[in-house]
Amino acid sequence: MQLLQDTGMTVLTTLLSILALFLLTKLMGAKQVSQMTMFDYVVGITIGSAAAELATELEEPHKPLTALIVYGLVAVAISVLCCKSLKVRSVVTGRPLVLLEDGVIYRENLKKAKLDLNEFLTYCRIGGWFDLSQLQTAVFEHNGTVSFLPKETDRPATPADLNKNPSQSQVQTPFVMDGKLLSGNLRQSGKEDAWVRRALLRQGYRDEGEVFLALWGGGEDLTVFPMDAKRRAAPSGGGNS
Repeated sequence: MQLLQDTGMTVLTTLLSILALFLLTKLMGAKQVSQMTMFDYVVGITIGSAAAELATELEEPHKPLTALIVYGLVAVAISVLCCKSLKVRSVVTGRPLVLLEDGVIYRENLKKAKLDLNEFLTYCRIGGWFDLSQLQTAVFEHNGTVSFLPKETDRPATPADLNKNPSQSQVQTPFVMDGKLLSGNLRQSGKEDAWVRRALLRQGYRDEGEVFLALWGGGEDLTVFPMDAKRRAAPSGGGNS
């Protein structure tokens, strides 16, 4: 009987820790997982440890729960202060460091960023820069990434360079997923089921059941990916698949 009680209590405290983690993560924002600063990293590890203790603490679960809440509130308070105060922001998140500028690599800034030359070159290659002579500036950001500014002669050409004025592309909206029409997306885009089925028919599909994914980018046709892997995807612009 005692074993069953302990097991049930463990289940309850585990669910409580999951709920507390979810609420705290929502409160602290998506930056906690996508753009962590050093402070975010430390807080995340500590909160995870407290949540693990909460899941197995059967005698006094309120203690790790209190610690979780305090850490979460402190993280939110510091985040608010960072938004309002440049001084606090520079202390908590740090400042960007220029690692390379106009053909000069700054050794002191590499040391401040805790990077050696091999790591710096790795960041360059990951960013697609294998020839450092093509770079004007490289900046180490506070979240641990490196940003690059290429020289004007080595950056990709843009339509403005060629005196072109292409029409603005739109974010593609899913109209069909897993063989089913997405009615909400259709309504938001001002389209109807019949319009989608006509567009699919023009590309050789009898109905949405033959479509794994169909995307609309603002034109008269859809970008279609068939349910059958042996059938080729039909690009936007029409034509049979």
